[in-house]
Amino acid sequence: MTIQEYIDTINRRYKAGNATEHSYRGDLQNLLKSLAPHVEVTNEPQRIDCGAPDYILTRKGIPVGYIEAKDIGKSLDNKLYNEQFARYQSSLPNLIITDYLEFRLYLEGHLTTTIVLAEIQNGKIVAQPENFKAFTDLIQEFSRYEGQTITSASKLAKMMAAKARLLADVIEKALSTTGEASAMLHEANNSLKEQLEGFKDVLIHDITPKQFADIYAQTIAYGMFAARLHDPTLEDFNRKEAAELIPKTNPFLRKLFQYIAGYDLDSRIVWIVDALADLFKATDVAALLKDFGKATQQHDPIIHFYETFLAEYDPALRKSRGVWYTPEPVVNFIVRAVDDILKSEFGLKDGLADTSKTTVDIKRATTDKRSKDGYTTRQIEVHKVQMLDPATGTSVSRRDESMIFA
Repeated sequence: MTIQEYIDTINRRYKAGNATEHSYRGDLQNLLKSLAPHVEVTNEPQRIDCGAPDYILTRKGIPVGYIEAKDIGKSLDNKLYNEQFARYQSSLPNLIITDYLEFRLYLEGHLTTTIVLAEIQNGKIVAQPENFKAFTDLIQEFSRYEGQTITSASKLAKMMAAKARLLADVIEKALSTTGEASAMLHEANNSLKEQLEGFKDVLIHDITPKQFADIYAQTIAYGMFAARLHDPTLEDFNRKEAAELIPKTNPFLRKLFQYIAGYDLDSRIVWIVDALADLFKATDVAALLKDFGKATQQHDPIIHFYETFLAEYDPALRKSRGVWYTPEPVVNFIVRAVDDILKSEFGLKDGLADTSKTTVDIKRATTDKRSKDGYTTRQIEVHKVQMLDPATGTSVSRRDESMIFA
């Protein structure tokens, strides 16, 4: 299909007076296939109904670009689209937003190019042939997009969080679909709803679809992060490889990723999970680890990077859950200072490693009427040095304490 043929086709539909946004989808898909034959252009209603962009361009199964289309005659600056567009711009690095006539290219969330193929004049669509060549070049460059290498922990956290938020939104929509669409989707793929019901039976009986979507999205995003950090081959990464790299010491995560990597993964979330995998493929793990250790003084990224990630994903959630990690040098100072005080002020030559015991009086409530105050007292033997960490978190302090024992 040529650009002129595309404009003639949508013009006929537009003049008929009964066309909708959906009427033009096949026409644009055919044009994209003609201009970029080296990529696959998909347009799946099931995904769109659950929050995916209208078109996804893939090369060898890897997403390279996304297109969101609105109806002809509806301004792309309409405030009704602001929330959706902002969500896509923050999470999809190579994005085109269009009304089938005007095409706006966003790279890494920034508007870089606008090309108008045609305009509405006197009730019909009139081509702008002087822009045809520029549009052809735009689509061909758009379809050849290569993600940039990520070497900054903060940048990875931002991009991970944006995609995780989009994934949570898609999952919630998939679980909340009602009516005729729900019946159709039930026949096509119901694995997400089954997992939600299983989650209710085993863990949280009153969890809502929104809460489940949030937990699920974070688990997938962070599970992929953990897998990529264990990946010895930087040149490739995908869902299947992630499942193979999850440590056997985490059976729950391994089981979840067997589903993520398989053919049964819900078709409505495949595209965004693949986009997450592609993000990690572009991550230089060695450089990221180096940057993270210098910036935070915390040298176990799998544990401590979650604070950085959650701060981008949902700052309020991070605050409510108390996800704040103490820098390792501070933990080391606290532990060794306590060890020194036990030796110098309490006469315990082994400090935290002291194993001596003492006898203490313990009061316990009693119903014995012979007790004057309702309590009985008995002596028990306890260790002189006992450790209590009310916010165990990552247990870094426990590790430093164990080093003293060693």
